[in-house]
Order: sequence, then structure tokens, then C-alpha cells
Amino acid sequence: MKGIYRRLYFWVLVAIVAGVVLGQVAPEVGQKLGPVSDGFIALIRMLIAPIVFCTVALGITQAGDMKKVGRVGLRTIVYFEAVSSLALFIGIAVGNILKPGAGFHADASKLNDAKVVGYAKTAESLHVSDYLLHIIPSTFFDAFTAGGNLLQVLLVAILSGYALNKMGSKGEALRNVLEQVSQMFFTMVNLVVKLAPLGAGAAMAFTVGTYGLASLKPLAALMGCFYLTCILFIVAVLGAVAHLAGFNIFRFLRAVADEVLIVLGTSSSESALAPLMEKLETMGCPKDIVGLVVPSGYSFNLDGTNIYLTLATLFVAQALGVDLSFSQQMTIFAVAMLTSKGASGVTGAGFITLAATLAVVPDVPVKGLALILGIDRFMSEARAMTNLIGNGVACVVVSRWEKSLDARALQKALDHREDG
Repeated sequence: MKGIYRRLYFWVLVAIVAGVVLGQVAPEVGQKLGPVSDGFIALIRMLIAPIVFCTVALGITQAGDMKKVGRVGLRTIVYFEAVSSLALFIGIAVGNILKPGAGFHADASKLNDAKVVGYAKTAESLHVSDYLLHIIPSTFFDAFTAGGNLLQVLLVAILSGYALNKMGSKGEALRNVLEQVSQMFFTMVNLVVKLAPLGAGAAMAFTVGTYGLASLKPLAALMGCFYLTCILFIVAVLGAVAHLAGFNIFRFLRAVADEVLIVLGTSSSESALAPLMEKLETMGCPKDIVGLVVPSGYSFNLDGTNIYLTLATLFVAQALGVDLSFSQQMTIFAVAMLTSKGASGVTGAGFITLAATLAVVPDVPVKGLALILGIDRFMSEARAMTNLIGNGVACVVVSRWEKSLDARALQKALDHREDG
């Protein structure tokens, strides 16, 4: 037990509890701590683009054979699409079975939220061609600026990795430089992550201080339904996938407890991207596969976001008394498969993608999103944690699929216990 005080997850958990108490007891103080949590997230996001670029590019060069890169990429995409589809269907199934919005009897004519209108306008301006063209940055370096996003970084990294691979020995010096730069950024992340308890505590204090725990009561059914669905998805779906891959999901969760609690406190899966990648390498996943699977998963394998999109859409429809047909629900499913990926990196992406998804059903007014705007922040923790865990499991599965997983390292990591 003595060792627990040296673990990051312990202090993050303490900070989360302290933040909730502070936000409830002194809400005005909690609201003032918003910039502290924003600052922590900003520090992490500042490092995400270069880390993703370095790890993806190096992953491709270290794979050596471009056929292997293509094979790993294909298997990864197949896995992502299969699991993402399951997440979307589960959100639809739970929404139809539990009907969290039934009996809400909301009046659409009385809903008028300026923020929702802004999200809706942004969603309306995004078309399929916009999603696809947005992947291409204006210049190479635009992918790393505030205006870029992770999909753009992935594209630039893949092209760079391919070029370095084709250069052979001529690109060796540049590969070495890239390796050193990558180590520099990971060292910076390890330093910044030590501030996670401060960022998590401030985020919780701000959230509770701003919205108050009492604000959860009217929409407790949706929140409870969403959290329950995410837990069931992790235990049942990801648990089954993990079992087939030869490891236990609960032991895996214990192994990534630090990263999960960081995400819980900050409501951002990006805050644990680099630590998760390092953790997966200690679990026996090859560096080249980690560098390909995890960063791409942050754009293409957002299980928690997928559950949220379909479940929240059905909730709004039910709350407004709109009965969606099977074909309408399948349309929502199809559109969500695109919107969950296309708006990656866009400010307010969760609500923008939800607005874009809801827009395909004219019977349900987009302004109905005002019903859940107040609690969206409380549900983002579950979204982010499910996304993180899903990508971690995906990396182990693909490594096993490629017969490149170090089974002994994985067993050692999953069996690890703190000495008393």
C-alpha cells in the first residue's frame, strides 16, 4: 500500500474528489479554476501533433517492408470499422430498449440556445467533400498549426514515412534525427503529465462549480444510460475481443489505470495519448505498430463518441415526442460513421458531429440539442475513457494479429502489482 502514494493515478483520483467537493462547496472558486484546466489541456495538445507525426512516420520506416505497413493498415481499418459499427448499433439498441427520453415531453418551440444554433450552422456548412478535402492541409506545416487537425497530421506523417522508407540508406540520418526529436517530445510529455492532478482537479471544480450537481437530476436518465452503455461496451464487447486475443480486459484496465484516470479528470483522451503509447510498448506491442494504430485510432476508432452520437440522437427524438422509423435510424447510423471521423480536431467536435448527424432527420429539430447541452460536459468523461480503452485494446489485438506481440511482456505488465 505504501507504493500507491507514488502512483500518478492516486493523486489524480484525490484531485478529482477534491475538485468535486470544492466546486460544490465554493462554486465561485471552482469557476475561476477553468483556466488552470484549460492550460493543462493546451500544454498536452501543443505536443500531440509532433508526437503523432514522429511516431507514425517512424512506425512506417521501422516496419521496413511497405507490404507490412499496408497489411497492418488494412487490418487496423477493418478492426476499427467493425468495432465502431458495433458501438453505433449498441447506442441505437440501448436507446430503443431503455428509451431514456420517453416521458420528457419537451416543447421544441421553447428551445432556443445560441450555442446550439452556432453548432448547427457549423454542421450545416460541412459536406462529404468538405470532410475529405479537410484532410489535406494547405501546406506541409499547416497540419501542425492551430488550424490543422489530427487527420492532416496523419496524412503528412504517412507520406513522410513512405518517402523515408523509399529513400533507404540515404534517409538514415533523417530517421535518426526524427528518432531523437520523438524522444524529446515524449520527455516533454512525461514532464507535463506530472501536472495531471492539478489539471484534473481544476477541471472538476470548474465543471461542478459552473453547472452544479443539482443540474444532473433532470437528465440523470440519459447520463446513467450513457455511462451504463459505455461500461457494458467495455466489459462485453472489448472484453470479448480481449479474450479472443488472449488477455483479460479487467487486468488490462488495471494496467492502464493511470491513463484512464487522467482522461477521467480532464475529459480529453488526448491528454493520455503519449503515456498510453509508452505503456503499450511496455506491454509488448511493437513500436512500429503502436505508432500506426494508436494515433490513427484517435481519428477512426472513437467508440465512446459513436455510442454518444446514436444514443443522444434517439434521446432528443424521444424527448420531443418524435418516433423514428427503422430506416431513419439506419440513416443516422450511416451518417454517424462519417461524421464521427470527419470533424476530428474541430472545436466543439462532439456537438458539431451530433448536430450533423441529427440534421439528416428533418423530423427532429437540431435545436433539440439544447436539452443536453448542459450535461454534455459530464458525459465527455465517459466518451474519452471509452475511446482511450478502445484504442489500447485495438493496438494489442492488431499486434497479436500480426504475430508481433511479446506475450511475456504483456503477461508481466498485466500481472504487475504494487509491492506493499
